[in-house]
Amino acid sequence: MTPSLGSTGGPAPAVPPRPHVRRAWRRTLSLSVVALLALPLAACGSDSDSESEDGTVEISIATFNEFGYEELIEEWNEANPDIQVTQKKVGTWDDAKENLFTKLASGSGLSDIEAIEGDAMPAILAESDAFTDLSDSALDGRWLDWKAAAGSNADGQMIGYGTDIGPEGICYRGDLLEKAGIPADRESVAKRWTTWEDYFADGQKFVKAMPDTAWYDSSGGTAQAMLNQVANPFEQDDNTIDVENDDLKAVWDAVTGHMDLSTNNPQWSDDWNASFQKDAFATMACPGWMMGIIEGNSEGVTGWDFADVFPGGGGNWGGSFLTVPAQSEHPDEAKEFAAWITAPEQQIRAYQAIGAWPSAAEAQEAPEVLESTNEFFNNAPTGEIFSNRAAAVEIQPYKGPKYSDILSAFQAAILRVDEGKNSPDESWETFLTDVAAL
Repeated sequence: MTPSLGSTGGPAPAVPPRPHVRRAWRRTLSLSVVALLALPLAACGSDSDSESEDGTVEISIATFNEFGYEELIEEWNEANPDIQVTQKKVGTWDDAKENLFTKLASGSGLSDIEAIEGDAMPAILAESDAFTDLSDSALDGRWLDWKAAAGSNADGQMIGYGTDIGPEGICYRGDLLEKAGIPADRESVAKRWTTWEDYFADGQKFVKAMPDTAWYDSSGGTAQAMLNQVANPFEQDDNTIDVENDDLKAVWDAVTGHMDLSTNNPQWSDDWNASFQKDAFATMACPGWMMGIIEGNSEGVTGWDFADVFPGGGGNWGGSFLTVPAQSEHPDEAKEFAAWITAPEQQIRAYQAIGAWPSAAEAQEAPEVLESTNEFFNNAPTGEIFSNRAAAVEIQPYKGPKYSDILSAFQAAILRVDEGKNSPDESWETFLTDVAAL
């Protein structure tokens, strides 16, 4: 299920005619990835590369969670009979990541286009030889500067085309707040939760009044939201690992010190998915792409709302990229489609489908984005709110090649405390040991 995002725009723009350009691309495999996974090399070629007898090229795009591409792919295929696209979708980035690195190492089996979660992009850039250079001067200025930089390597090659970004607000169950005696209108909420201290304080009031309901959905999700406001959470700007810094420890202490406010479910787990139907929690950090997931998990549930506030200021959570592995036998066609589906017009459509806030500056300013509302979230003016939340982002955490691995270890450490396997101090020491072993 996707959100009911209102729009003032007209019909979808037609798929533009395609320039028939063919270029040769590098198809070398990253030796470091091979060494990392210690898997044998196989012949290059994607798991769906084919060309039919009539000359039709068939390419695939691998995504995770929800990208809002279903209708867009149908439109492309109808307008481009010579290049047909198939989407392969898995549930989570963790599933996609395992498949990605396994098949990178084996030398074959990847889709022609692979979606990459933003936190993992630094590791991908470190293995640029395993991917096609997507640089194209015609696309200069399409993306926000920091988004374009995050998809480019040190040599200036663009390895990933940005899809969305994740400015964060707070999604909340207004009906549950009212039962707990906490003002639930958007204006009151926006005034009450400007700091993490205020947010946690309201959480304590809530769980005292509603002892069978948690304040937020996940300790790990709240930790991630707080990490998004730390300039150097795990690595210094020279990629030196530094996890014993005051800012990271402050996040750890805040989250592990408020375990009574959490469902104690890890995000994306079956229990977490089910918690939406059970009125199990009242609030959660909410980037744009999360809204479709909330609605999809909350069929038949009423009371959701969305506030123009984020504790501590602004924060960006996530936002993905599209890459073309060097394995692809059709890199030109894959690049062509990736450029089309990340164009501003298509980013607008993806936002309307699942709430993914565009990374293209032009799309962010479109009336059908800025003036959009979301019926499921009490007709919240989502376009206006996300625009404000994006403007409030002042910090982009530094993410070096080890960021994603360290983040996984950090989340695992929080989960051990959630599950009662370790005390916070014990789990923190294990985290330090795990990082040292990376």
